[in-house]
Amino acid sequence: MSDRGPAATADRGTLPEPQVRAMFDRIARVYDLMNSVMTAGLHHAWRRRAADLAEVAPGDRVLDVATGTGDLAIELARRVAPGGEVVGTDFSEEMLVHARGKAPDIRFEWGNALELPYADGEFAAATVGFGARNFSDLQQGLSEMARVVRPGGHVVILEITTPQRPPLSTFFSLWFDRLVPMIGKVAGDSDAYDYLPNSVKRFPEPAGLAAVMERAGLEQIRWVLTAGGIIALHVGTKPGGPAAPSVNANPPA
Repeated sequence: MSDRGPAATADRGTLPEPQVRAMFDRIARVYDLMNSVMTAGLHHAWRRRAADLAEVAPGDRVLDVATGTGDLAIELARRVAPGGEVVGTDFSEEMLVHARGKAPDIRFEWGNALELPYADGEFAAATVGFGARNFSDLQQGLSEMARVVRPGGHVVILEITTPQRPPLSTFFSLWFDRLVPMIGKVAGDSDAYDYLPNSVKRFPEPAGLAAVMERAGLEQIRWVLTAGGIIALHVGTKPGGPAAPSVNANPPA
């Protein structure tokens, strides 16, 4: 590892796992505010859509990986009530402190996405919202999510993706390359918000992510692009459940 510290690799969108954890611990207090500022509040609607794709029902048990401050877990909890349970896991204790404060009735606990401390087939679905790009090993993280889901259950990934066509690609570049780091400086953590846009750039494009999901053992993979192509929602099914028609992709929404 370079001895130049987090900034040495933040500009390439990669950081060693302990530094990623420390970064999220530092920004936990401003995380919700920054999400609302950077997305004009739309991140709540995207999380609702991700929860819809999980296709869970009252009484189900669901896992939200890299739960952060718990917004997606809260959306899922509405769908599994009454009688269900949502477990939100994250490797940032400070993020979990904020999640527990927002939703004390949800079970939030520490966990590493690459070694989930749950049994095979324990959950009806597993989700990750804006956290998969922080997995140090993407395929291992998705394989773990697939492992803990029961046959026929869904794995849902909500992530930022890089639009390829102008004018949105031009706006995206301006926003993420210039404005987001400036916002990070105002928030007091420029390293974290230098890391963010570059972590998006190195993350697989939608078809590439679908291929990683397939290698992780999922099938019937499909995705939806929304917000003009900036947001991608992927869903895959764990084999062994009821038969369903295969769909490669959905058109942009």
